[in-house]
Amino acid sequence: MDLKKISYKLTVCKVKNVSDIDMNSEFFFIGKTDEELSLVCKTEDTPKETVERDDGWRGFRIEGVLDFSLIGILSKLSGILAEHKIGIFAVSTYNTDYILVKEENFERALEVLAEEGYMIV
Repeated sequence: MDLKKISYKLTVCKVKNVSDIDMNSEFFFIGKTDEELSLVCKTEDTPKETVERDDGWRGFRIEGVLDFSLIGILSKLSGILAEHKIGIFAVSTYNTDYILVKEENFERALEVLAEEGYMIV
């Protein structure tokens, strides 16, 4: 299975309103529940006004489109990283899964996954 590195730094934050988010940005995820409005975006695209903000994330995605019948892909990846004491922030889209790790753990995370047979592209 191939894992594709995301080349830019990411921020995870909470915002008050969707209108605070630049919908023309190249890369972002929005999650809205009855309790919060969360945003993952390029650090440079983070809204000026945030409720909370955590910079210093890097990420990678599972290449290709994952069939919904596939089981345990994210669990396996997160388990390998957990064994090496690397915390994650996971985001899933219709097509695939994205895994974010803190910047100081990024290269180590990729090395560990490569040792487990994942191809890093």
